[in-house]
Amino acid sequence: MPDTLERLHDDTVVCRLCPRLVAWREKVAVEKRASFKDWDYWGRPLPGFGDPRARVMIVGLAPAAHGGNRTGRIFTGDRSGDWLFASLYRTGYANQPTSVSREDGLAVKGAWICAAVRCAPPDNRPTPQERDNCAPFLAREFALLKEVRVVVALGAFAATCIARTLKTQPRPVFGHGAETALPGGRTLLCSFHPSQRNTFTGKLTEEMFDAIFVRARELAGPHPSPLRERPCV
Repeated sequence: MPDTLERLHDDTVVCRLCPRLVAWREKVAVEKRASFKDWDYWGRPLPGFGDPRARVMIVGLAPAAHGGNRTGRIFTGDRSGDWLFASLYRTGYANQPTSVSREDGLAVKGAWICAAVRCAPPDNRPTPQERDNCAPFLAREFALLKEVRVVVALGAFAATCIARTLKTQPRPVFGHGAETALPGGRTLLCSFHPSQRNTFTGKLTEEMFDAIFVRARELAGPHPSPLRERPCV
């Protein structure tokens, strides 16, 4: 039977291929953080989400232990996600500037959001084998999201995973705003990851981050109108 995004979702959330990641995500979901003690943690792999007709695909590293691993949506419930969705709102891809739960009314238009590794890893450091075990999920997304023209890599790890999945040679050089041609007429657009290490130090500013998504829209070409007009900044 032909593959679908629905089938990919169902296959993702039941994956138990990496023993270390399974043990960690489930341990975190039971022990919890004190501030989230009343939450029923997701504690499973996270599928991508967004617009099936997306022309922009956004790829992060992995879910946060008390972010996506808690809420069940990638980049939701953590500081990196706060930065990402605020920027997507300012640049017209999201209908609201926050993402706090799967029931919060968030809608994304023109973009698909996922991670190279689908389970929360200890210390945010997946092993090479765990990275490779997750690669087929990313490959299936590339095959299913046929209108994607721009792939935004949030961080060097994501950029490497994208290049490996698409067998891009030579490997792209990572840098904020760097662009590399990908197979199939797509473009890899790199950004510093919106981690606290980058945002607290000023290595990544709101203006720098917004510029990535404005450029992504330019590279992606015509698409149905964004959810809201981009304000002047």
